[in-house]
Amino acid sequence: MADIFERLLKNYGPLGQYRERAHGYFAFPKLEGDISSRMKFRGKDVIVWSLNNYLGLANHPEVRKADADGAQQYGLAYPMGARMMSGNSNLHEQLEAELAAFEQKEDAALLNYGYQGMVSIIDVLCSRHDVIVYDAESHACIIDGLRLHPGHRYVFKHNDVEDCEKQLERATALIEKQGAGGILVITEGVFGMAGDQGKLKEIAALKDKYQFRLLVDDAHGFGTLGKTGAGAGEEQGVQHKIDLYFSTFAKSMASIGAFVAGDRKIIDYIRYNIRSQIFAKSLPMPLVIGNLKRLELLRNHPEYKEKLWSNARKLQEGLKSRGFDIGTTDSVVTPVYMKGDVPEATAMVMDFGRKLWHFRFNCSLPGNTERPHYLQAYPFYCSY
Repeated sequence: MADIFERLLKNYGPLGQYRERAHGYFAFPKLEGDISSRMKFRGKDVIVWSLNNYLGLANHPEVRKADADGAQQYGLAYPMGARMMSGNSNLHEQLEAELAAFEQKEDAALLNYGYQGMVSIIDVLCSRHDVIVYDAESHACIIDGLRLHPGHRYVFKHNDVEDCEKQLERATALIEKQGAGGILVITEGVFGMAGDQGKLKEIAALKDKYQFRLLVDDAHGFGTLGKTGAGAGEEQGVQHKIDLYFSTFAKSMASIGAFVAGDRKIIDYIRYNIRSQIFAKSLPMPLVIGNLKRLELLRNHPEYKEKLWSNARKLQEGLKSRGFDIGTTDSVVTPVYMKGDVPEATAMVMDFGRKLWHFRFNCSLPGNTERPHYLQAYPFYCSY
């Protein structure tokens, strides 16, 4: 019999094998000072490219005050218990109602975390007879949700609508053969690694030919795309065709938590069946109060989004003019592609570090060979 731990110690994984050189440098770095585009790293001032603070709300004085007031009034323990048991409040329901209205949906359900929430949403929606069709470059939270799915799943090439239709044909044929089940299509509003928007308009148009429901993870589009900031669905004019709209508070709102929005009856079903919320403590009140303030600022200050886009365009145009490959991004996410494998990328990051630049390093998952390894620069400019 093999010792599980012994097997793990023989293979630390594609990134873990570089842990001794990486830890504390480009993996698990310790940044100090106020959250900003410039912080201290190992005692030196550095430019930071990888903060999830799109709109500059992390240190906004009104946000800091709301966070502090919420903590002072309620502490981190209140409300105590899961939402269904003893962890509900008027403010939780107010945040859900405001998110639903902002996303032009009937209702919304709060989730403690985006990653955990997406995994559990897939689990609560799909039975063993259902078929999931999903984009090949879906985020890890979607992939992990798919791993829990007991039924069939078909992947289509990234943003390839023709291949998506081919997988819909396969899914439809399978369901007709087995005489049970339905189809869920999952894609993203903005793909966080490459920065390109999902083909929401084109995929939604396939509803004219195929019967399926559409779930969109719009973590990077929420607050950054669309006339009001409602996301990629609004940007592409198909928000009404998205059956379930999902996003996190961790990007534009620089906070913790997430939500899913859609038709009231479906959201109510999710609310009463989603295991990650039924069996977990409710989102603490200071986070709810802070997120209400963040949403208010997001709605009422379009200039924050405009400033973000102005900075992102300058960054992208500057990189392209200097010969850098930034792919096909049409969002504020700005990747920079470099040729090479993990060792070359590691050496490059270390070299950048000596020049006082701090990059976020990303590696593609096994099987994704389109752009195997690259450095990715998230927008670091904020609106302050």
